[in-house]
Amino acid sequence: MAWLTLAQWSPYVVGVSLGLLGCLTFLLSDKPLGCSTAFARNSGLIEKLFRGPKVLEKEYHQKFVPEVDWEWMLVLGVGIGAFFSAQLSGQFHNLWVPVKWNETFGANPFLRLIVALVGGIIMGFGARWAGGCTSGHGLSGTLQLAVSSWLALFSFFAAGIPVALFIFKVLGG
Repeated sequence: MAWLTLAQWSPYVVGVSLGLLGCLTFLLSDKPLGCSTAFARNSGLIEKLFRGPKVLEKEYHQKFVPEVDWEWMLVLGVGIGAFFSAQLSGQFHNLWVPVKWNETFGANPFLRLIVALVGGIIMGFGARWAGGCTSGHGLSGTLQLAVSSWLALFSFFAAGIPVALFIFKVLGG
């Protein structure tokens, strides 16, 4: 059980484990592994608190019924698992502003929070527009050899690398 306390795991072990998890997901649920649908369902659950069952009249929520399902539990499990992993490896620390962000943009936690929130909203729209998130396309779609998922995966890297370089090299000086 000493492997649970490692700060960094072998990418080969993690890759094989994710592949097996993807296969197990299809075997048990006949659905691909992904997270963005859970957020779509969660938004429906929140809307349902205010509008009641009228939410179910929307075409979108007829396809993505607002309910707590296994994908919702997966998102919860990722957060809980990350917390316990950081605790067990001794890597957990309460940090509101990452070091690189602080060096580039300053120590204001509210600016960091706003940028993270706006970025998350944009990514959420993008994930729903693309029919899935990086885990949905990058893990499950490529596992199925779906051309659309391979195209999405290449697009993630083709856009993400230049944007990250721009943010931290050009804007960060």
